[in-house]
Amino acid sequence: MHSIGEFARASGLSVSALRFYDRSGILTPALVDPATGYRWYADEQVLPARLVAGLRRVGMPLADIAAALRRRDEPAAVHRLLDAHLRRLEDGLTDARRELARVRALLEPVGAASTTRLVLSGAELAAAVDAVRFAAGVDPDLPMLAGVLVDVDSDEVRLVATDRHRLAVARTPARVAGAAVRALLPLGAVDELRALLATGPDGTVSVEIAPSTVAAVVGDRTIRATALPYDFPDYRRLLRRTVDDREVRRIPFDVPALRAALHAVPVVVREHDGVAHPLTVLGVDAHDGLRPLTPAEASVADGELRIGVNKGYLLDALDAAGDAQLVLELDGPVTPLAIRRPTRPGTFSVLMPIHL
Repeated sequence: MHSIGEFARASGLSVSALRFYDRSGILTPALVDPATGYRWYADEQVLPARLVAGLRRVGMPLADIAAALRRRDEPAAVHRLLDAHLRRLEDGLTDARRELARVRALLEPVGAASTTRLVLSGAELAAAVDAVRFAAGVDPDLPMLAGVLVDVDSDEVRLVATDRHRLAVARTPARVAGAAVRALLPLGAVDELRALLATGPDGTVSVEIAPSTVAAVVGDRTIRATALPYDFPDYRRLLRRTVDDREVRRIPFDVPALRAALHAVPVVVREHDGVAHPLTVLGVDAHDGLRPLTPAEASVADGELRIGVNKGYLLDALDAAGDAQLVLELDGPVTPLAIRRPTRPGTFSVLMPIHL
């Protein structure tokens, strides 16, 4: 047996950290003296304690540290936890670089603000617009959602739209010259650009993003728009909180078959925030079979995982995806679910479920 001081030296954790992890139930002593309250640890606890110390040093959340300890005999599960945390760290570094680039731009003398220029495929841009436009908000009380975010990084562009109930993201490669930048493009300008892409010549599109304006050149036509002066929600943090950090079930499904089944099954009307929503209940069986349930089936707990969704929102997401084969990602009946396109990994939509 080791005293808490000896165990601290052997594990790399401080005495105060060991007391904290004891109170948290993550790393409890093998023995606590009932008279003195002294903590004593066994030899076999050294390795788990070193694991905790390593995960603590890289900033892993407490809940994930606890999960890693519980599942030490399941290496694949622990590796998934590590991979998810590494993605969080990488995303955080990307976000920090982007924000610092914006800060540097703000430090430039007045009148010296730079313009970011990008060139991308017209067909890719049209596909990206189609993948996100359906999710844009129309609530006049939420003007920061009444647009499509253009989020430019070093070699790609993300288009993002949300109305709070659903979120759509589309990624497309681009040649970028200039700093990372974001611009919230009004829906009127988005629709004008999409119409021009449909009738204009095939090829590339040139875009210039200044601090308050966006200009896109398609062939011999130029569209200019004033960016909306609102802060768009931090969609990256939302994605990490909803989908990216969780172990999810990935369920491939055939879109035409699901769409036909959705039209064949009656819906249940459920009111939320004073608005009537057509509710469809999706059932997922033990073999990852996906099907809409009838109202009678939806009311019976028969072993299938049941998820309530807005039927119209689901059909919009299927239509916007465009592919015949998609993947549904979910981990429970009350957490957001994602619809992903295997052919375009960076393009997906997230739907908020309706509590049954």
